[in-house]
Amino acid sequence: MAVSDVDLVHLRRCVALAREALDDGDEPFGSVLVDADGTVLLEDRNRVKDGDGTRHPELEIARWAAAHLPPERRAACTVYTSGEHCPMCAAAHGWAGLGRIVYVASSGQLVAWRRGWGLPPGPVAPLPLRAVVPGVVVDGPVEPLVDEVCVLHRAHADRHR
Repeated sequence: MAVSDVDLVHLRRCVALAREALDDGDEPFGSVLVDADGTVLLEDRNRVKDGDGTRHPELEIARWAAAHLPPERRAACTVYTSGEHCPMCAAAHGWAGLGRIVYVASSGQLVAWRRGWGLPPGPVAPLPLRAVVPGVVVDGPVEPLVDEVCVLHRAHADRHR
């Protein structure tokens, strides 16, 4: 599926949420849950700075959706995010039965950036979304916004050296 102008609007919001997370001293990730009618149901950003490494926005979205939406409505939703889901979040997405995922930057891009900046790898293997949730519809990376996300991650890396 091609990325539409509507998708870009939601992805820009994800980047703004990632910037908000960075400004609050957190890792720069942001995500938005949108239903089939185009209504934004939930927005969140990373909240791992206080020591709980599971406080990813994609995981919060999956938990919220499972608690508040019937299965058929979850399946029709789209999750937009500034970065491709980690395996934990991908599994939660699959278990919650959420629909399409659209992301700006891939896990592979983030790994390459971090390596290039001399940072160690993360604590979890960076598996592609489809390796964790084979049936999910995935669109990304979305090149028009990748550089902006890279800048946010570079700023975070520079602060935490």
